[in-house]
Amino acid sequence: MSDIPKQKRLLRTSAKKQRAQAFEAQGPDIGTRLAALGGELAQGLKAGVVSAYYPYETEIDSLALLRDLENTGWQVALPVVVGKDKPLEFRAWRVDSPLVNGVFGIPIPDPDSEVLEPDLLFVPMLAYDKGGYRLGYGGGFYDRTLEKLRTEKTVHAIGLAFAAQQVNECPIDSFDQPLDGVLTEDGLFMTEKLEGSA
Repeated sequence: MSDIPKQKRLLRTSAKKQRAQAFEAQGPDIGTRLAALGGELAQGLKAGVVSAYYPYETEIDSLALLRDLENTGWQVALPVVVGKDKPLEFRAWRVDSPLVNGVFGIPIPDPDSEVLEPDLLFVPMLAYDKGGYRLGYGGGFYDRTLEKLRTEKTVHAIGLAFAAQQVNECPIDSFDQPLDGVLTEDGLFMTEKLEGSA
């Protein structure tokens, strides 16, 4: 039996502490600083649907980034958990519009909002490595989502993280999906996955 699940559980414990320390050290304006970098990244892409998470606990605040992209023609969507072992659903949202409580108490768009498929995703995490693999919270939602989207269209998946969240290697299973890059306060880090396909 693989010990990957155990390795992930152990890493989550230390990674949560590391992210909390980085969050406290960087201050609340980290999201605004990353918004400028994220905007530069998006300039090289045709405006479409962009998704990012609604910030939870010590996650980097993505709202400034979404607001800037919305102002340059991107349609914003927020992820919604629709069930265990299922891909995420993405519902249309205008930044600063009212939200309702979803799973885990995280705000989500109204259930009647249009369901969209993102072209650009900004993804939360606890840790990441050079290969673009991320450590999430254990639900596998983003892995299932990226696997599904990548069979249907070209999508760009970029992690939002503090540089301090990088680890030597994330334990991975066969179903884990790598990111195309990670955006930190140090800039855009393009993963080996993307560099190798250039």
